Amino acid sequence: MVDESQNSGRLTVTVEEAAALLGISRGSAYTAVANGELPVLRVGRRLLVPRLALERLLERAGAREG
Repeated sequence: MVDESQNSGRLTVTVEEAAALLGISRGSAYTAVANGELPVLRVGRRLLVPRLALERLLERAGAREG
């Protein structure tokens, strides 16, 4: 479970944190990264999901459904 109070000021989240926020499994999140469906930044060996990109992804998905 992701504690939002710890993440509120951060510009990025880990793939695992993004998975929890999206309500999907860790494996599904990494598959989405590999397929280019979940945008990531690579910093050294770490994969980070920009919060703004995650929010835009959700906005686009909501616009398609509504």
